[in-house]
Amino acid sequence: MTETEPIRYTADVVTLTPDGNVLLIERDWPPYEGAWALPGGHVDPGESSREAAARELAEETGVHVTADDLREVGTWNKPGRDPRGRYSTDAYLAVVPADTQIVPGTDARTARWWPLDNLPKPLAFDHADILRAATAP
Repeated sequence: MTETEPIRYTADVVTLTPDGNVLLIERDWPPYEGAWALPGGHVDPGESSREAAARELAEETGVHVTADDLREVGTWNKPGRDPRGRYSTDAYLAVVPADTQIVPGTDARTARWWPLDNLPKPLAFDHADILRAATAP
């Protein structure tokens, strides 16, 4: 008999401006409470990960993009990437105008633009790896 492991599905968004800033949220809940992270969250029933990414970005930062505006970066699902259990996340990239306004929403203490060359350390989860992949030449 094969033992199965429950897997939770999430979606994260690397939101960049043409002038080299990335949008991060300060997490307002464990794990990594108080740490900076990419906007993202659980994929709801009946929703694609791309739709979840667009929804989570709007809910957590007030930035609205369509699912079609998101470019797939990859999937991160290494065991242990989240202390709550097995999580698999699809990461997406959005590029928005430099003057895009942000409004922190659900699950975020605050949200702000960070220069790519001066990010807070460490980022929550494996978000530094996702960000590196999204910004690789």
